[in-house]
Amino acid sequence: MKKYLAEMVGTMVLVLMGCGSAVFAGDMAGAVSTGVGTLGVALAFGLSVVAMAYTIGGISGCHINPAITLGVFLSGRMNGKEAGMYMLFQVIGAIIGSAVIYALVSTGTHNGPTATGSNGFADGMMVQAFIAEAVFTFIFVLVVLGATDEKKGAGNMAGLAIGLTLVLVHIVCIPLTGTSVNPARSIGPALFQGGEALSQLWLFIAAPFAGALLSSIVWKTIAETKK
Repeated sequence: MKKYLAEMVGTMVLVLMGCGSAVFAGDMAGAVSTGVGTLGVALAFGLSVVAMAYTIGGISGCHINPAITLGVFLSGRMNGKEAGMYMLFQVIGAIIGSAVIYALVSTGTHNGPTATGSNGFADGMMVQAFIAEAVFTFIFVLVVLGATDEKKGAGNMAGLAIGLTLVLVHIVCIPLTGTSVNPARSIGPALFQGGEALSQLWLFIAAPFAGALLSSIVWKTIAETKK
């Protein structure tokens, strides 16, 4: 149970800090940006992963992302029941983090393009959004699988490598979809945003899972050791 609670707390922190930075400090909707902008939001997500990796990594592995959990499961590193419980508690954590943001917005103001940091894509850009989310999730999960591999991984530096990769992914993908690469991170804000965010939510679940599936196949192929 401790592993599941760790995943819940970690995902809550990721959503609160990452989405919170977009809502309160991003100010990406204004003609003249006075907030942290794309780079600042990207760093908030990446640094959240780094912080949680060195906080709960020794307890749960710090997936805090159903796409990562799927990739780990498909790579044979965990069983189906455990993977399902990880995903459940990750979504719960994301909802808690989003609830905190909603409470803050409801009692004050916000400068972000949305009040919850939800993901979305413009009309006619569904294919672009799906490709972006699938490809960037593929890259992100592939780094996770490689950095955390027992024999070929980065050891104690894995958390830093993963966090910096997430920063890089956000820098490129934020203008396209707001960057999900994490179904839980999309589910929480969408539930509070409603409307278009909910109607588009399927893409931010399906595309990251597709990317994770591909990453598990590629990693198993390139990391396979001949007997």
